[in-house]
Amino acid sequence: MRRFLPWIIGAVVIFVIYSWVKGINNTAVTLNQNVEQSWGDVQTAYQRRNDLIGNLVNTVKGAADFEKSTLTAVIEARSKATSVKIDPANITPEQLAEFNKAQSGVSSSLSRLLVTVEAYPELKANQNFLKLQDELASTENQILTARTRFNEAVKPYNSHIKTFPNSLFAGLFGFKEKAYFTAVEGADKPVEVKF
Repeated sequence: MRRFLPWIIGAVVIFVIYSWVKGINNTAVTLNQNVEQSWGDVQTAYQRRNDLIGNLVNTVKGAADFEKSTLTAVIEARSKATSVKIDPANITPEQLAEFNKAQSGVSSSLSRLLVTVEAYPELKANQNFLKLQDELASTENQILTARTRFNEAVKPYNSHIKTFPNSLFAGLFGFKEKAYFTAVEGADKPVEVKF
C-alpha cells in the first residue's frame, strides 16, 4: 500500500487542480454567454427602434410637409446606426464607442424630428403618429434597460477574469475584458430644445 501512496496523492492533487482550473474556465464561459445574451438584447432593442423609425418617417411624410432636411437626417442616422456591427465575443471599448456614437446620432435626429413636429397640430392629433411616438418612447426605455443589463452582465464577467488567480488562466483560455456602455460625449449637458 505504501508503494502506491505517492501515486494516489499525485492523482488526487492532479484531480483537484484539474477541477479548480475547469471551474475557472466553465464559470468564465457561462459569464461570457450572459454578456453575449445581453448584447443580443441590446441589438434587439436598437433593431426595434430602427424598424419603428421607418414607420414614423413615412407617417410624418404623409401627414405633414415640412423640413425635408430633418427627415433626411433621421434616415441617414438610421442608416449609419445599422451599418455598425460588433462581434459580442470581442467587444472593445473602441467598437462600443463607435456603436454608441452611431446610436446617439439616431437619438439626436429623432429628438429634432419630434421637436419639429410640435409645429404641426394636424400631425400631433394623428393617432398613427401618436402611437408611433409612444412606441419610440417605450423603445428608448427598452434600450436603456437592455444597456443597463448588458453592463450588469459585463461586471461579473470582468470581475471573474481579472481576479487572482483566475487572471492567470483567463488569458490562457482566451478570455478578454469586455467594455461597458458609457455615456456619449456631451451627454452631461442639457439638451437644447428650439421651437
